[in-house]
Amino acid sequence: MAQVIATAPRLRSGRSHRPAAVEAMLVLTFGMLMGAPAIPQPATATPPPTLQETGLYADFGTLQIDPTHLAFAPQYPLWSDGAAKRRWISLPPRTAIDASDPDSWVFPVGTRFWKEFSFNGQKVETRYLERRADGQWLYAAYSWSADGREAHLVSPRGKRGAYTLAGGRSHTIPGISDCKACHQGGRSEVLGFSTLQLSPERDPGAPNAELRPEPDIDLRSLVDKGLLAGLPKTLLDSPPRIMAASATERAALGYMHGNCGHCHNDHGSLRNIGLFLRQGVEAAGQPAIASTVGHPVKKPAPGSRVMRCCALSRGIRSGAA
Repeated sequence: MAQVIATAPRLRSGRSHRPAAVEAMLVLTFGMLMGAPAIPQPATATPPPTLQETGLYADFGTLQIDPTHLAFAPQYPLWSDGAAKRRWISLPPRTAIDASDPDSWVFPVGTRFWKEFSFNGQKVETRYLERRADGQWLYAAYSWSADGREAHLVSPRGKRGAYTLAGGRSHTIPGISDCKACHQGGRSEVLGFSTLQLSPERDPGAPNAELRPEPDIDLRSLVDKGLLAGLPKTLLDSPPRIMAASATERAALGYMHGNCGHCHNDHGSLRNIGLFLRQGVEAAGQPAIASTVGHPVKKPAPGSRVMRCCALSRGIRSGAA
């Protein structure tokens, strides 16, 4: 049985009477380890010094987004200090994403992503990804001025204290190495824009779910627009969803997919741990359950600590999710 399966009529499970404690364990498992970070690759170019120069806005004076960019919202967003987020993708003209491998989309050269973070209505940062001519991804983050009129490139080391939060905490704009530690933890460096995240069969119980933009995009609309090529027709006829014995379990697995699965998967730098929390479309079984419930960790990562998660312990959330 595929670990991400099609819509409800096809949903079956031999674990329908799984104890509630197992569902609680699924929620808690993601916080058990602190892993070694991925080895970041060098940047391929120098990003523009201002956000305005990345091309997000048609009119920066009025902060009007270029209408050719597509707004989107993943169904299992990455938690980011409680920030409100907006996201956009831009594809070069007459190009399409190759989705022939549903678990690892290939984006054309020139693809751009933006992710805006706001707290209490105040823009704090916008992160930027661009696929360069050599196939590598350019990473950048821009910090907004207090009056919301300017956004300048942040140092590759990031920026601490970008926004004061409750309880003496503050939001940190991550450095390039922090971003790459998550983005380079799997087969694709793009997070939050994928077959499962854009499935029309969205999880109504998804934790930290965000309002969908108008107009929104999903698998069907991308295919209809000619922007997604090669996606197996079965995934349009029966949109993917997470296999689960209950709504609570589905939501817990989705949360771990969106917050932990980019590093904890069978292709990432933490695969030696044996904790696989990424939900695939074509893989068999349910690895998030098989690798957690009743199974000890195979091999702790160097420097691991109990009850800490790599990203959670830093308080940093990066990516297009």
